[in-house]
Amino acid sequence: MYPLREDFEEVIISFIRRLRESPFRVEENGLSTQVFGPYTELMDFLKENIHEALLNQENCVFVLKLVTGDRGEHEPAY
Repeated sequence: MYPLREDFEEVIISFIRRLRESPFRVEENGLSTQVFGPYTELMDFLKENIHEALLNQENCVFVLKLVTGDRGEHEPAY
């Protein structure tokens, strides 16, 4: 989530708090927030919450990547 405004931090924190309160597994790091769960339920949750954020922000960008499986235990081969 990239709210295009100067006071962007509180908007992002609020969105992440909603993710944390969800029934899904949420993992955060300095570059991204990863959410794990059953596809249909997770997409319904994201659809509702992203829609709400877009309605409440004049200019906001979301970047979403979907990956099959849980890559949490991935070990690079290099």
